[in-house]
Amino acid sequence: MTDATLAAPERGPDHRAWSARLRDVGFWADWAALVGLVVLVIVFQSANSTFLSVGNIQSMLVAAAILIILAVGQTFVIATAGIDLSIASAMTLGAVAFGQAYQAGWGLGPACLLAVAASAAVGVANGLIVARGKITDFIVTLGALSAASGLALILADGKPVTVVDASLLKLSTGGLGVLGWTFLIAAGVAIAAHVVLFHTRFGTHVLATGGAPESASAMGISTARIKIAVYVISGVLAGLGSILLVARVGAAEPAANTSFLLNSVAAVVLGGVSLFGGRATIIGPVIGALLLTALVNGLTLLGVSQFYQPLSVGIVVVLAAFLTRFQR
Repeated sequence: MTDATLAAPERGPDHRAWSARLRDVGFWADWAALVGLVVLVIVFQSANSTFLSVGNIQSMLVAAAILIILAVGQTFVIATAGIDLSIASAMTLGAVAFGQAYQAGWGLGPACLLAVAASAAVGVANGLIVARGKITDFIVTLGALSAASGLALILADGKPVTVVDASLLKLSTGGLGVLGWTFLIAAGVAIAAHVVLFHTRFGTHVLATGGAPESASAMGISTARIKIAVYVISGVLAGLGSILLVARVGAAEPAANTSFLLNSVAAVVLGGVSLFGGRATIIGPVIGALLLTALVNGLTLLGVSQFYQPLSVGIVVVLAAFLTRFQR
């Protein structure tokens, strides 16, 4: 018997069985969002036959569009082991900037550009303070959440601005069959984000910055610039979301909707993106956003009180976070 044989621990049937169980759990953890979405569709369709009607599917896809865009932006930030708590407030600021510009007679195009610029400015500020100021992202973006919300209220004087425009109306109601224009825009953003994250040098640097920042710096990657860039991406996508929000609501509301923030993080967690950085996907958060939208829609169709909807979302997110411990 050699020394190597003596040193090697024996692996009995119990150990192999336990390893097999962990692999099985890991499989379900990797596909938790998709499995959960399929289960929800089956349950809600069984309980209410209108759930999979053409009208309701179109409604869900339109409702999910903004969340998908925000979740994609959040994914880039979380891939670097950060978090953007100001994304919903940045969207609100963009919507208010849009409303003020449109009301002043700027026209649709300039108003859209101002909306994106206003939201992007929040991202730039977040990135610079986090990367150059060396302050934790949680504190920085929490402060930006309050600052952007306050600035939106100041600019709008706390009053919503009604936006009536034929192009925006067509954007919010038109589409190709069951796929609304807003959802198609969100799908285009997701596809572009997937290409950037997994087929460009920038995407490789993003994942390296989140997974092994010291090694990334040693390889010559400017982790500070990468962090600034991902917050700018988050801000730009929040600006795009603000335009779709104004188109959907028909007004620029100065009050921030915190559910967008919570659900954007929830969709990323459901999608299997590691909160510790270095591991990301785009399709996962997209499916996570669809799952959360389907959950709320299904509960509404069943007549469940809105008070229980945040509870159900919270339970789903906690279960998803637990499953991430077993991801392969």
